[in-house]
Amino acid sequence: MLKMFRYMKERWHYIVLIIALLFLQAYCDLALPDYTSKIVNVGIQQKGLEDGVPDTIREESMEQLCLFLDEKEADRVKENYTLKDGIYQRKEISKEEREELNRILSVPMMAAQTFNSEEEAAKLEEQMQLPEDTDLWQVLAAMPKEQFAQISAAVTEKMKEMPESIRTQAAVQYVLQEYEEQGIDVDALQIRYILFAGLKMLGMALVIMLAAVSVTFLSARVAAVLGRNLRNSVYRKVISFSGEELNHFSTASLITRSTNDIQQIQMVFAMIFRMVLYAPILGVGGVLKVLQTDVSMTWILGVAVASILLLVFVLFKVAMPKFKILQYRIDELNLVSREILTGISVIRAFSREKQEEERFEEANARLTRTNLFVNRCMTFMMPLMMLIMNGITVLIIYNGSHAVDAGTMQVGNMMAFMQYAMQIIMSFLMITMMSIMLPRAGVSAKRINEVLETEVTIENPEKILTPAAEEKGEIRFEHVSFAYPGADENTLTDIDFTVHKGETVAFIGSTGSGKSTLVNLIPRFFDVTEGRITVDGVDIRDMELHNLRERIGYVPQKAVLFSGTIDSNIRYGKKTATEEDAVHAAQIAQAWEFIQEKDKGMHADIAQGGTNVSGGQKQRLSIARAIAKNPEIYIFDDSFSALDYKTDVVLRRALKKETKDATTLIVAQRISTILHADKILVLDEGKIAGQGTHKELMKTCEVYQQIAMSQLSKEELANE
Repeated sequence: MLKMFRYMKERWHYIVLIIALLFLQAYCDLALPDYTSKIVNVGIQQKGLEDGVPDTIREESMEQLCLFLDEKEADRVKENYTLKDGIYQRKEISKEEREELNRILSVPMMAAQTFNSEEEAAKLEEQMQLPEDTDLWQVLAAMPKEQFAQISAAVTEKMKEMPESIRTQAAVQYVLQEYEEQGIDVDALQIRYILFAGLKMLGMALVIMLAAVSVTFLSARVAAVLGRNLRNSVYRKVISFSGEELNHFSTASLITRSTNDIQQIQMVFAMIFRMVLYAPILGVGGVLKVLQTDVSMTWILGVAVASILLLVFVLFKVAMPKFKILQYRIDELNLVSREILTGISVIRAFSREKQEEERFEEANARLTRTNLFVNRCMTFMMPLMMLIMNGITVLIIYNGSHAVDAGTMQVGNMMAFMQYAMQIIMSFLMITMMSIMLPRAGVSAKRINEVLETEVTIENPEKILTPAAEEKGEIRFEHVSFAYPGADENTLTDIDFTVHKGETVAFIGSTGSGKSTLVNLIPRFFDVTEGRITVDGVDIRDMELHNLRERIGYVPQKAVLFSGTIDSNIRYGKKTATEEDAVHAAQIAQAWEFIQEKDKGMHADIAQGGTNVSGGQKQRLSIARAIAKNPEIYIFDDSFSALDYKTDVVLRRALKKETKDATTLIVAQRISTILHADKILVLDEGKIAGQGTHKELMKTCEVYQQIAMSQLSKEELANE
């Protein structure tokens, strides 16, 4: 899978932007629980006050608080305030200074609240035997320090042992009372705080939405580029394959790899940027936030993560082998479908519809069973994940409620912890959901890499040699032997002959004697095993492939036409050919007559594979395509087999005039096609059994005599 990243390097800036947007989205996602916590803790419980540091405080209240502080702490507090008209107004201070003030003032404020309560004040006055209407604070201020310290210690000793969050809440209550005494609207402070916090949350939600949409858009663009580059690379690689590599991969498999496999990878990469990259960012951020919120319940997250990992491990131990089989099942189905559709006429002719339907059903059933097994395994995942999530929620509430009751945690903190826990679990859930697709995409990536990393046996040489301009049309086989890859025996053995410019050389022999193999060695569809082949005096292995094949007009044994028009097919080998050239080639190939009968003439449509023309018409158009190229070498690989005798004779006569200056190689099954060749090579079991003209071979070659006598009568042979 990692190798796939190199196919989208042209969009690296998109990937950088995606990662930046994911970090922005994660920051906002992780900030929302904190705001929820603050709305509950600060906005609702503390009336919008974040801590026990008042913005303004009356002079008499400040003096009361300073009674519970030592001289150094009192000075530290007062230096952050300015006294004006009996009111201390807070200066601009840093976050660290504010936290320090909150720590210093929280206990004195709790103590002051105690002495301000009527019940506690009455108890203290009774203990001190003070008369009614006595100002308790004046008495406390006038006390000797040692005596006041004893009273203060009795009140504040337990307060100092309380959690900081509880002390802060008590201090906030003191500040609220102080604000009310000053005539400040506390309700307005609360509404303002909740409103601003809510607006910030809405703003972050908007940023999250925009970031998510942008990431999805950019991910789709990057994945589309990846798919395009992969398809281009696979296509270019397959086009460069020789016959050896093409025999290694079936056509159905190459089609599956170019379509379904690449589609799998494209879809997964579109989601990798959206989920796989985002999940770790969210998960790690959530853990850090949890540690800041409350460490006492982090063990719950450990339980959740361990449960998820165990579940994923078990599921994939069962399902992973099937993912590898799945793509090969698709290959099988494509292969069967292709065979049935290609051979539909033969299937109908032999009434094999029922048997082929059963064969398709069997391949379809195997694919269905594999898909069902994988999907059934994965269907267990989501309910079990939800069970784990809900169980963790209950566990957090159970432990958190005890902590709230004990005063060691605030309600908002418990809610934030719950949200962070869900975010961490969701990040693992996202990875788990992706892990359903990743193994299948991994198999697809491996299959694509098999194609891309296949070594091509026939390539351009490092040092390219070009024939001299005056050398044209000479072909020489020098003791050539050839065996197909993996074969135990040679298909051709010690083939040695020369064809000069302007000559017509024919090859004839029994089926399997190596005729087509021999001519297919000239365009380097395969490379010789021994010996060498030269064209225009240069070994074809030292020539540039394009240069070599540009010199050749090739008509295959099985005529191949491409979807388009008659004109586009004839001019396929030479785009610079004019329409007049195409018409001239069609006339020589005896195709002009049936072309004129079509409504659009040369611009009549040709279906894929030439299915809308007959076999003879396909052969004639293939021959016209080679003629329009005007090459120096013509290769006709049994290209006249579908023509009737009359058309064959007329076509060869016209072809002889057109190709008199070119070298012509003809593979034929019929003696009549090659009677007038300058030289005939007779092949028998991959070896040359004889060579010469028709008359010479009739005298010297027994194999040729047998072929001739099986096709022509004695009278015909005598006339010839």
